[in-house]
Amino acid sequence: MHDTTGSPVLRNAKRIVVKVGSSLVTNEGRGLDAAAIGQWCEQLAALVKGGREVIMVSSGAIAEGMKRLGWSTRPKAIHELQAAAAVGQMGLVQVYETKLRENGIGSAQVLLTHADLADRERYLNARSTLLTLLQLGVVPVINENDTVVNDEIKFGDNDTLGALVANLVEADALVILTDQKGLYTADPRKDPAAQFVREATAGDAALEAMAGGAGSSIGSGGMITKILAAKRAAGSGASTVIAWGREPQALIRLTQGEAIGTLLVAQTQKMQARKQWMADHLQLRGSVSVDGGAASKVRDEGKSLLPIGMTAVQGDFSRGDVIAVRNADGAEIARGLANYSSSEARLICRKASSEFEKLLGYTGEPEMVHRTNLVLSR
Repeated sequence: MHDTTGSPVLRNAKRIVVKVGSSLVTNEGRGLDAAAIGQWCEQLAALVKGGREVIMVSSGAIAEGMKRLGWSTRPKAIHELQAAAAVGQMGLVQVYETKLRENGIGSAQVLLTHADLADRERYLNARSTLLTLLQLGVVPVINENDTVVNDEIKFGDNDTLGALVANLVEADALVILTDQKGLYTADPRKDPAAQFVREATAGDAALEAMAGGAGSSIGSGGMITKILAAKRAAGSGASTVIAWGREPQALIRLTQGEAIGTLLVAQTQKMQARKQWMADHLQLRGSVSVDGGAASKVRDEGKSLLPIGMTAVQGDFSRGDVIAVRNADGAEIARGLANYSSSEARLICRKASSEFEKLLGYTGEPEMVHRTNLVLSR
């Protein structure tokens, strides 16, 4: 583990996921801290206006719901927690919407469950929606859909959700704002010899040992969940910063390259991670055959595969499955994520995108496989 002064990781990050914990959002559970949320929103707006794309993953719905319902102790019953989340979510998005709008930026509410990210089609739909919002210069405010989930299907905490969202949109960085300055080699409240960790490698086993191991009883949102979230985010090439949420202008200063908090650096390059995942698929559910022009565009020019260049569809696959792209001789030239199921692909084979609505009843993506979801076969 080594010390650095500033890092290009955040300075060069174009797409950033910011996760903020409930103790910060609700000022230790006393209801929403509008002033603190206002400060983060001011920084988020400045980043968006500066050409970056930002997603906010925010806790705080249950604590705010309890306050609005006049409950002083957190209920144990799942239906009461879900009711509190439903009431509190109204207040949570209200504050973000108001504060972002004050800074000239639009916001959107996105509630996710584990099932949304486990199901390939819903995963792609969530991804398309978030990327569209980012293109529109809107800040998505994401929370777990606590109203409909139980403990078996929960993400566990919003640190995990933050990492999954970073993977979903292929963010460059995940910033976890917490009530501590960052990561120490031991608990600084108990061990005077505890040293601050400025930078380390995401996924380093020594980090988990420092935070008490994955089985520790720190509970939802402890330092161990942040270290495990950083490890997960690193899988798609996103580095993570764990920093104190009340550090003045923390997000702005981080993106200026200032060393704030603990930086956990991802070792995997961003595109490499997903392309490796596609290349590693041993069994493919299907394939599409393409004409010489489409084969040349995909293989030689690095272009997307358009349905107009497809000559046949083989197999039975769903939207989001990995499929092979074959040339006229049947040789695999590439593989990638299908934007359409096999039955839809058969309908739009050799057709221009202007005809999709008439054939399918809706218009989706113009490509069968987008170039960012294509990996050339060796």
